[in-house]
Amino acid sequence: MAIAKMKFVRVYGPVARIDDFISSCCLTGEIHPENALDYMSASLGFSGLSGESAYGAKIQRIEELADIADASLEEDFELSDFNPEDFDEGMIDEMIDKMQEFHRLHTELTEEIESCEKEKEQYSHFVDLDTSIKELLDCKFVRVRFGSMPVECSDKLAAYQEKEHFVFVTCERTATDVWGVYVAPRNNVDKIDRIFASLYFERVKLKKEAGTPSEVLNMIGNEEKLLLKSQEKLETEIAEYWNSRAEVCNALYAYLKQCSEAFDLRRYAATDRLGKTFTFVGWIPAKSANDFTKRVAALDDISCEISEPSEDKHGEPPVKLRNKRLFRPFEMFVSMYGLPSYDGVDITPFVAITYSIIFGIMFADFGQGLLLMIGAFILSKTKGMALAKILVPCGFCSTVFGFLFGSVFGFEHLLDPIYQKVFGLPGKPIEVMESINGVLLMAISIGIGLVAVAMLMNIVIRLKSKEIGEALFSENGLAGLLLYGALFVLIYKFMSGTQLVPTIACVIVIAVTVPILFAKEILIGFVQHKRKDEFMPESAADFVMQNIFELIEYILSYFSNTVSFLRIGAFVLVHAGMMMVFFSLAGNPKSPADVSVGGWFAIVLGNVLVMALEGLLTGIQALRLEYYEMFSRFYDGGGRPFAGVGKPEGHRIAEKIKKAAKRRA
Repeated sequence: MAIAKMKFVRVYGPVARIDDFISSCCLTGEIHPENALDYMSASLGFSGLSGESAYGAKIQRIEELADIADASLEEDFELSDFNPEDFDEGMIDEMIDKMQEFHRLHTELTEEIESCEKEKEQYSHFVDLDTSIKELLDCKFVRVRFGSMPVECSDKLAAYQEKEHFVFVTCERTATDVWGVYVAPRNNVDKIDRIFASLYFERVKLKKEAGTPSEVLNMIGNEEKLLLKSQEKLETEIAEYWNSRAEVCNALYAYLKQCSEAFDLRRYAATDRLGKTFTFVGWIPAKSANDFTKRVAALDDISCEISEPSEDKHGEPPVKLRNKRLFRPFEMFVSMYGLPSYDGVDITPFVAITYSIIFGIMFADFGQGLLLMIGAFILSKTKGMALAKILVPCGFCSTVFGFLFGSVFGFEHLLDPIYQKVFGLPGKPIEVMESINGVLLMAISIGIGLVAVAMLMNIVIRLKSKEIGEALFSENGLAGLLLYGALFVLIYKFMSGTQLVPTIACVIVIAVTVPILFAKEILIGFVQHKRKDEFMPESAADFVMQNIFELIEYILSYFSNTVSFLRIGAFVLVHAGMMMVFFSLAGNPKSPADVSVGGWFAIVLGNVLVMALEGLLTGIQALRLEYYEMFSRFYDGGGRPFAGVGKPEGHRIAEKIKKAAKRRA
C-alpha cells in the first residue's frame, strides 16, 4: 500500500555487447528506460545508436500469413521445443505462396457464388414466363427486353399501346414495381426503347440460357450448391494447412516480437564519439536491484552503477503503485485521475474502501449485491476484466448493506426471521421508505465525515511534502478543517437544538480561522520562505476584494461538497422506490410463495432493469464523489507512470534470444 521505491541505474559496456545486455536484463518488465543522451554532456560528442531493425519485415510477413488464414497471433506465445536457429525462413515464403493461392481460389469461388445469387435474383422475377429465354432472345423479326418499371408508370402503357406496336407481358407485380418483358418489331425497337425509358423501365440483361426462367433457376441453384461445397472444402484445407504450422508460426512471431522490442531499446542508449562504448540509463524498483546487478555481472565487459534517485541529477522518478491484491484493481481509478508524485502518498486503499462502501450503500440489496459479487468474480477469473475485479468488493458491500436494509431482490421482509431469531430484533434494522429523513441525514453525515477525512489527508500529505504553510493555513488545511467543523456544529445546533460544543468556542474558532483564510497566501509565503514578490499583493484594494470572494467560495464549497453526498441517500430511496413499482405490478406479494406467474415476470424484469440501470449510475456517481468532492481537496495527480519494457515472463524468450546470438557469434 505504497509507492515502490526506485533506483537509478547506469550501464556501460562495448557497443558489440549491447544486444546481449538488452536481451539478458531489459525484457522482464522491471526497467523503465530513459534517453541516455538526456543524462550526458553534449560537449563530449555522445550520440544515439542508429540502425534499422531486420525483424519488422519478417513480422509483417507472418502477420500477412495470419490475415490470409483469418487467424490471430499471440505475442506471449511460447513453444517449449521451439529453436529459432533451426527454423527455415524459406518456410514462411512457401506458406505465404501457398496461402495466397488458397486466397485466390477462395476469392474466385466467392465471386462466382455472388454471381449465382445475383442471377437467381434476376431470373426469380420471370418464373411465370413459360418460354425458353434463348428462343426469345434469338427471334429474327422482333426484339425482346426484360426488366422492371414503377407501378405508377405501368398504368400509362395502355395509352402508348393504342399508337405503337409492342406487347408488354407482366411476370411479377410488387407494391412498388412491375416486372415483365416487352416485345417490339426490330425496325421500330429504338422508338419503343425510348418510350419505355421515359417510363423509367430498368432493363435486365439475361443470359441466353436454353430453358424457361424456372428451369434456369434450378440450374443456377445446382451450380451454386457445387460452388458452396467447393468453398467449404477449400476452407477446410486452409484451416488444416494453417493448423499444421500455427504453433511454429506463433512461436516465431512471439520470438521476433521480442527481438524487435529488444532492438528498439537500442534507441535509448548513447555511444561515445568513436562508437565503441554505450551508456544505458533507466529506473528499476529497489526490490529488483540485486537481481538486475547479478544479471549484469554475468555479462563480460559490462558494468553498472545503481544510485538513489536525485531530482537534481535524474529528474523525478516514475511511479509504480504497490498494493495488496484486494486494493490493486482500484489503481485504475487513481491512474485515471493521475498518479501521485514519487514522494507523494498512494491513496489507492482510501479509494478502494470509500468507493466500495459508497457503492454498497447506494446499491443496497442483499440478493442483487450477492449476484453482482458472484458474477463479477466469475468474469474477473475467466475474462480478467479490470472492472469486474472492482465490482467484487462493491458487490460484497452491497450485500452487507442490503442485509442491513432488509432487501432481497426487492422482498423487504424476507430476512425478518433471521433478525428475530438471531439478533432478537422485531424486524429489519432500517425501514428505508419509513425513515426518509434518517436516510438523508445518514448521507449528509457520511459526507461530513469524508470531507473531514479528505482535509486530514491533505494536512498529512502537505506535512510529508514539507509544505507547512499549506498544511496549516489553506482552505483544506488545519484552518479550513477547524472552520468546517465549527460551521457544522452551529448548523447542527440550529437544526436539532442539540449543542455538541459550546457556541462561544465555535464563534472563537470562526473568528480566528476566517482572517487566516483571508490572508492565507501571505501566511503561507512567510512560513514556506517564498520570495516576497510571489505572495505579497501589489494592490491592497485588489487583494481585499479578491480574497473576500475567495473566502465566500471556500464556505460555499464546504456546503456544496457536503450537500452533494445527498445523492447517496437519494439512490437508496430510488432503489427502494423502483422495486416498489415493480412489486406493485406483481400484486405486492409479501413472500416468494405469494407471487403469481405474471408477478414473477414483473419482479424478474424489475430486478434486471434496476441492476443494469442503477448499477451503472451508482458506479458513475460514486466515482464522481471520489473525484470532485474528495480528490479535489487533497490530491494532486502529477506523477508519471512506470513503463517497464517487456513482460515478467519475458526472460524465457530472452534466453532464446541470447542463445541464438551466441550461436551466431
